[in-house]
Amino acid sequence: MPSTPVIDTVRLSACAREIAETGRELAAQGWTPATSSNFSMRLAGELIAMTVSGRDKGRLTPDDVMVVDGVGQPVGTTARPSAETALHTQIYRRFPEVQAVLHTHSRQQTVASRLFAPAGVLRLEGWELQKAITGFTTHASVLELPVFPNTQHMPELTARVEAWLDAGRPLHAYLIEGHGLYTWGANMTDAKRHVEALEFLIACELDLRRLQS
Repeated sequence: MPSTPVIDTVRLSACAREIAETGRELAAQGWTPATSSNFSMRLAGELIAMTVSGRDKGRLTPDDVMVVDGVGQPVGTTARPSAETALHTQIYRRFPEVQAVLHTHSRQQTVASRLFAPAGVLRLEGWELQKAITGFTTHASVLELPVFPNTQHMPELTARVEAWLDAGRPLHAYLIEGHGLYTWGANMTDAKRHVEALEFLIACELDLRRLQS
């Protein structure tokens, strides 16, 4: 019988505080309506600190953050993680440098995910703020946000993300149709910057569509 992983309680407490603070900041922007969204941070090895399902992200406390293992199973708790936990564990598995993953549900992200779903991608090019995304140093670059079809069957969704990555295509964030945005970073500060920059860039693309119609 496998042993229960040892949790670094000091690290968990620090992550829980940072996740709760992030929740308040993003909720204040209106990017986590109702009890939507989910946030996580890497603890150690395959262990992840993750928001408990169904909690108001603008009112998180340390008790609203739980631990899951590398396959999304709860560790040392009876709390239930988000149904989308597999999307978080996938990012940590594919990107060892990632320390924080944020999933938000802003109105603009959700509208854009429907608008660009037929193309399967939102292509950003020529915007100065693209440089806010780690790895981008010029507005002349191209940043592609894939738009994956929504499904309640997580293996289907994770398979689509895997296929994108296995094709050798860069991935810094993605949208889920009618749903919202996933992005991440080498720390929570980077992840929050990515959310803010992508929210701005998505809004610019939506405004252009309105002005050109």
